[in-house]
Amino acid sequence: MALGYLLVALIAASVAVFALQNSAPASVRFMVWTVEGLPLAAVALVALGAGLVVAGVPLWIGRWRWRSRARACQARIASLERALAEREESRARAELPPPPQRHPPRPEG
Repeated sequence: MALGYLLVALIAASVAVFALQNSAPASVRFMVWTVEGLPLAAVALVALGAGLVVAGVPLWIGRWRWRSRARACQARIASLERALAEREESRARAELPPPPQRHPPRPEG
């Protein structure tokens, strides 16, 4: 866990240094939309975030599908295991010999 915190701290420090060193104003144009005077670091970090979202959403959807499929398979396995246990139990009951019949004691004499 401490290694994870260290990794996050290093990434955050790298982003801060990147932002401080790339504060020059830049203009962004997209079709008819134009924004002037944004810091270069902001443009780069927004592009990185957009890329993570664009790549992450399909991966998240795929993971959701696999989890859903795994849950369905687990439910099916549990159902089949119950059916098998019931079948084995009924088979074991059918194979048992009938209990010996007790006859009333014969009167002696």
